[in-house]
Amino acid sequence: MRGPCYTDCVERPLSRALRSLGGLVGAHPWPFLLLPLLLSAALGVGFTLLPIRQSNDIETQFTPREGPAKAERRLVRERFQTHDAERFSAQRLTTEGTFASFVAVARLSHTLLTREAFAELLALDAAVRGLRGGGYDYAQTENDPETSFFLFLYYSLQVAYFSSLSRQEELEKNSKEVVPFFIITYFLTICFSIFSCLRLDCVRTKVWVAAFGVLSSVLAVISSFGLLLFCGVPFVITAASGPFLTLGVGVDDMFIMVSCWQRTKVKHRVKDRMANTYADAAVSITITTLTDVLAFYIGIATSFPSIQSFCIYTGTAFVFCYIYNLTFLGAVLALNGRREESNRHWLTFMKVTDEAQHSFLYNLCCVGGFYDTATGRELEHPMNEFFKKHFGPFLMHNGTKVAVVALYLTYICGSIYGCTHVKEGIDLRNLVQDHSYVVRYYDFEEEYFKEYGPRVMAVVTGSIPYWNSTIRADLEHCIQALENSTYVDKKLSESWLRMYEVAANRMSLNIGDRNSFIGNLSIVFRENPQSRWDVNFTDLEISASRFFIQTINITTSVDERNLLNQLRACAADCDLPLIVYHPAFIFYDHLILIAQNTIQNVMIATGAMLLISLLLIPNPLCSVWVTFAIASVIIGVTGFMAFWNVNLDSISMINLIMCIGFSVDCSAHISYAFVSSKKASLNDKAVDALYRLGYPMVQGAVSTIVGVLVLSMTNTYIFRAFFKIIFLVISFGTSHGLFFIPVFLTFFGFCGRLSTTQHQIDCQFSENSASIEHSIAKLPVVNT
Repeated sequence: MRGPCYTDCVERPLSRALRSLGGLVGAHPWPFLLLPLLLSAALGVGFTLLPIRQSNDIETQFTPREGPAKAERRLVRERFQTHDAERFSAQRLTTEGTFASFVAVARLSHTLLTREAFAELLALDAAVRGLRGGGYDYAQTENDPETSFFLFLYYSLQVAYFSSLSRQEELEKNSKEVVPFFIITYFLTICFSIFSCLRLDCVRTKVWVAAFGVLSSVLAVISSFGLLLFCGVPFVITAASGPFLTLGVGVDDMFIMVSCWQRTKVKHRVKDRMANTYADAAVSITITTLTDVLAFYIGIATSFPSIQSFCIYTGTAFVFCYIYNLTFLGAVLALNGRREESNRHWLTFMKVTDEAQHSFLYNLCCVGGFYDTATGRELEHPMNEFFKKHFGPFLMHNGTKVAVVALYLTYICGSIYGCTHVKEGIDLRNLVQDHSYVVRYYDFEEEYFKEYGPRVMAVVTGSIPYWNSTIRADLEHCIQALENSTYVDKKLSESWLRMYEVAANRMSLNIGDRNSFIGNLSIVFRENPQSRWDVNFTDLEISASRFFIQTINITTSVDERNLLNQLRACAADCDLPLIVYHPAFIFYDHLILIAQNTIQNVMIATGAMLLISLLLIPNPLCSVWVTFAIASVIIGVTGFMAFWNVNLDSISMINLIMCIGFSVDCSAHISYAFVSSKKASLNDKAVDALYRLGYPMVQGAVSTIVGVLVLSMTNTYIFRAFFKIIFLVISFGTSHGLFFIPVFLTFFGFCGRLSTTQHQIDCQFSENSASIEHSIAKLPVVNT
């Protein structure tokens, strides 16, 4: 029996099942090769539905689905009917509206108070006013505005323009920009994979496995995306990052499988080698796939549709990637194994000799099939030898361990400091390309008009007796409470009720009863005609009314969040049915919910990761270390986001959810290898784990970074932020797997220590599962 800290009720049956699957794939590879190809071809037809499944509406996708501002907007719309074509008023819009806006800036004289600048402003105004719908080519104006009605502008002014459709149209351009990067990325990844799997032995080299390993990820993306498009799942621009991520994961798993294959005995049948490969590699791959997929599917529960789309598309792609790695890639590995078994050249497929000749070039091209006669395995890769003989022993020195602990403390302290300085909130200019005209407009607006923020509605949503002086006093108290906010200029408030009271006092009117109050409302409407839009009344009752306050100095996302909290708190404290609203609040809401959603998803996913680790890694304490790695990497990534100018918003939240799954990968691999090692001492277990998985982890990390590297060169913040966080996740995750976790595991002597009885049981199981060589107790036993 296992010791009290062990549980293998899931791990051992899973290993047996995957061993059987590996043997089946090794015996009959062609069905496992052809079926994924046929399935991908069938599901790939779903891409024809992509144009009608795209959903890039900014408000719908990048704001909380049930944000409070959306409920407030519904109330305002119900109380006040709008006819913008007849009586347009910007401050009374319940949405951003349909509009075009211009900002004119003096280019040379730094002032508009010149005769030339004024002449151009008047010309611009006349041109805009002269626009007509009938017969006017608006599409030409939108696509090439400078050649349409801006030709009269010469040198004095810089004009930035913006319309209600600008952000939406610019956002949709991003999906087109990313297509060429897919091609570049897959080409680079194929080159890197082939280079990593290349051997000087023309028989043992894994060129075809590397190439088809990348193809396996491509098939996974085609199948998963096609299936979801068939099912009607909306496709948002954020989901376009999924293929890059899937590629990195698929290639990572391929490296693990190749590494485990190379540790099998070359003289065994392909069926047996595949069974041993799956028993050794597939459990580790299953752990990481489960954690990654679960992390993404947990992310579907978020309030942000853009995150939901990314999570469901990428999570499903991971599922297909796992299935295709065990079938399609496994079949390729088996067929490649048959080629090796018959000692055939990797390119010509002709048999070659395994006897070295005098000519180096001849040996390189026409001689192969070498292996280590002492172990019966393929010759060790130099990097494996490096981890076994140099890196591992160096890391286990006491002085090195102290340095690693000091490095970790520095890392975690810096990360915590960064977490306290991370910025929240999405900057809408980040949704478009860097050189978009929208960015120029926002820059001008921020530079010259940042003093004034949104003009906020204060809406009395219910019917109250305005003719009652006590009620009017209460309402005035509520409005003053709003005006006392640090972000409000009370001198710029607008109140139809205040104007009515002033006019009534001036005219000595009695407005203390219902009939006189409602009957004399026309007075205020004559003095300020727009006030008519702010009072919803019948002959006998005022069912709703609204007032306006002017906000100021809203320059950061912190200001936006504080403003929203202050105004809503004042409205909630009012004894009357009062709400505050502005269309910008739709976007401000995510500032309040983003941190809450992120923490909630991180906590749920971390708990799920711990559960999976407990079930699949046969040691509870080491599962705790995996959970520790999740928390540590998340803190690191969040902290360094602040240092790399990445805000906590719905875009980075996607990556933090992904971080949960990816931070498990290296720590799960290394922990699993540590506790399953048959070495006696803890230091030897750590060295053995690094020897077995150090190079595949480095390969996987580099391949993932290569897979997303091109995104750092895009003109879009969305993809650059994705690259930055992936880079941080992979760098920190790999550092934990190669440095921190191996060292920390050795600090607990009871973690992973096998009893004599357990060692005998494991050896017996290996004897019954593998061929006759595995019964020799002194030889290394393949993990089962």
